[in-house]
Formats: sequence, C-alpha cells, structure tokens
Amino acid sequence: MSVVKINVLTVPEERREELEKRFAARAGLVEGQDGFEWFELLRPVEGTDTYLVYTRWRSEEDFRNWMNGSMRAGHQGGGERGPAASGATLWSFEVVQQAAPRAGGS
Repeated sequence: MSVVKINVLTVPEERREELEKRFAARAGLVEGQDGFEWFELLRPVEGTDTYLVYTRWRSEEDFRNWMNGSMRAGHQGGGERGPAASGATLWSFEVVQQAAPRAGGS
C-alpha cells in the first residue's frame, strides 16, 4: 500500500521565492529513489504562509530509506541564508483509494 508524506512548511513571504528556487535546483533528485512514486510542491494562494510538499512512496520503508540516506545529503546546510522555512511538520497517510487519470486529460 502506498504512503503519502506531506511536509507542511511555514515560509515567510520574503522567503517564498528562495524556497521555490531551492526546490527547482534539486528537481529530479528524489525521482530516482527506490519506491518513489510522486512529488508536488504546493504554493499557498489564500491568506496563509504554509507550503505543502507532497510525496508519495511505495512503502513506509522506502520513505525511511530516503530520509536516512539521500534526503539528508540533499538538505545539508540549507543554503547561504539557512532554511527558507521557519517551521515544518510532517503529516503521514496511507492511500486507501485512488482514481485513475482520465484518458487524454491533464
């Protein structure tokens, strides 16, 4: 059963562009990890400073392997100005049902 991890990041308005640039610079790093299924960075649009980082994994074990290996290497240092987020919380879910993508749709 797939698992979803949502990292809830509190990002001050003045650091949003920096956060998005950092994710863009690391694009493709997680996709090669064993068990990785999906990634999305969700930008807030309605009166909040909360970004959501959505990842989906084949199993909890695959996620933990990434957390204990490649992820740590990719997040070391946080850049010249330190972390762009001022706070983070990790939400965890199991996928119980999903819809198939529509043919020809996006």
